Amino acid sequence: MGGNRLRFILAGNGPYENRGCEAIVRGTVKILREHFKDPQFICLSHFQNDEQFRKQCLEESDPSITHLRSYILSKKKAIKNFWKPGTWSYVYRHFFNRPALKYHIYRDMLSHLDDAAAVLSVGGDNYSLDYGVPQFFTDLDDIVLEKKKPLFLWGASVGPFSAIPEYERYMRHHLKEVTGIFARESLTINYLKSIGVTENVYSVADPAFLMEPVKPQGIDAKLPINGEAIGINLSPLMAKYVTNGDLEVWSSMAASIIESVAQKTGLLIYLIPHVTQPNQFSNDYAFMQRVLSQIKDKYNIIIVPPVYNAAETKWIISRMTLFAGARMHSTIAAISSGVPTLSFAYSIKARGINRDIFGHTNYCMDPEYLDSKAVAGRVTSMLDEVATIRKELAWRIPEVQRAAQNAGMLLRHLIGDN
Repeated sequence: MGGNRLRFILAGNGPYENRGCEAIVRGTVKILREHFKDPQFICLSHFQNDEQFRKQCLEESDPSITHLRSYILSKKKAIKNFWKPGTWSYVYRHFFNRPALKYHIYRDMLSHLDDAAAVLSVGGDNYSLDYGVPQFFTDLDDIVLEKKKPLFLWGASVGPFSAIPEYERYMRHHLKEVTGIFARESLTINYLKSIGVTENVYSVADPAFLMEPVKPQGIDAKLPINGEAIGINLSPLMAKYVTNGDLEVWSSMAASIIESVAQKTGLLIYLIPHVTQPNQFSNDYAFMQRVLSQIKDKYNIIIVPPVYNAAETKWIISRMTLFAGARMHSTIAAISSGVPTLSFAYSIKARGINRDIFGHTNYCMDPEYLDSKAVAGRVTSMLDEVATIRKELAWRIPEVQRAAQNAGMLLRHLIGDN
């Protein structure tokens, strides 16, 4: 492997306030340390503001990780700063000079590209239509490929793009140009095969399966978790899939779901946020606070404060008897800890991972079937099977973790034995 420290760029992620984004980084770092000698990491992520970026830099616990930021200007930020010359320059490039814009957005990465062993696009589900057309990520790919650097979609779910046939044809060509697509579930592999992308596709598992849980300091005094309990993660983003974006209706439904689970099981309920970014559709804690305020009988319902990082949140989740979650990485935290898990699945990723682990999607619920009676019924039926599910997870998870770890071996093979 040589004596020089290799440098990897982990690009396209969100901030650690999304614990899933942090879990991907922690798992990826663990994998690469296993297969490369003392590597360094440049994390180029998308932040909502300067303060969020500064906070993440200051609180980073791993000295091998250096954080950089992209320069994506949201519509809201552009309107707020319309009077600045830089805003007009950005808007002009956006509409009339896309090649120049992409180099502006990723300018902090450019000086690190020459020395990078590879660029890993680590966002998980960036290459889909879940959040709109992923042009910012294909722009990133284009820069890396133009510089003739190895580029890998790392632990990714990809597609489907069939809702926009013309774009699907573009993505078919684009994805064939990528050095490697490390797919984290079989539905992605099957979809890629259906559009003719096969030669550069490798089956792995989400790197977050390898993140170790860490017990939060002093938690026994602040948030004692004793005996049987159910963990629930509900996100405001689910409104998009359950109530056509109506957050008020979804919050009422969520309150009814939590109430029904509490009443039917008689167990303590922990509401566990996993994404707490300052945005109404990205702040689980604010949403579940709103939901909790609508529940009359809340003596056995506890909301977990948004002060725990990804590994600490995983430890809390690992203490649950059963977990039901909307954010996919909250469910990965549970499943990888051996906790029976009900996934509120609104995209390919949750269904694919469940199918790969269990061979079925019986522990998934689609948005159209979410109501208080159905969720409470599914939770109680899973509680009856807790021992069986835990036994199956104990058998399957080591295999999934080996698949995640194998990504490092594949990467080393594809970029050469450095």
